[in-house]
Amino acid sequence: MTLEDKRAEGEEARSATACPSLRGRNLAIFAPLAVAWFALDMATKAYFNTFPVGAVAGGPFLGLLQFRLAHNTGAAWGMFGDSTFALGIMSLLVCAALLAYLLITARRASVLEVVGVALVFAGGLGNAVDRFTLGYVVDFIDTTFISFPTFNVADIGVTCGFVLFFAGMLWSTRRAESKDL
Repeated sequence: MTLEDKRAEGEEARSATACPSLRGRNLAIFAPLAVAWFALDMATKAYFNTFPVGAVAGGPFLGLLQFRLAHNTGAAWGMFGDSTFALGIMSLLVCAALLAYLLITARRASVLEVVGVALVFAGGLGNAVDRFTLGYVVDFIDTTFISFPTFNVADIGVTCGFVLFFAGMLWSTRRAESKDL
């Protein structure tokens, strides 16, 4: 057996033993974060949905944002208005695809990817629950310094989660490429 064969065998052994611990680590990150973000989203929506539509429930704060209830049957900026059911299905499909990605790449997924998937999953699920149970998404965070669609905690999770997910993928790819050199 050559030195290179021994080195490859050692790397395979390390990879095999690291696999369960990385899957466990990723599950330990994904599950509580997804549950917590989903719970925060549902709780804030339930609270703000007690106000009349269009009512300002708080703010403006520092001239940046206020809490104003809106019921959204479409997507941001009024796109796909009255497409609640279709957008709910799309949310569930994206959640399923990201979860499948995470399960398939569990050995290689970085912490950033796992956190990103957890936030997108929780946010997508939260908005889908609204769409299927209420017929609209409860939005309540309204920026006052720029013209921007009213949004919610789920939307923050989806947006920040996608940024973290892609940053994690980029970081993992660059790290793998540097190891190949």
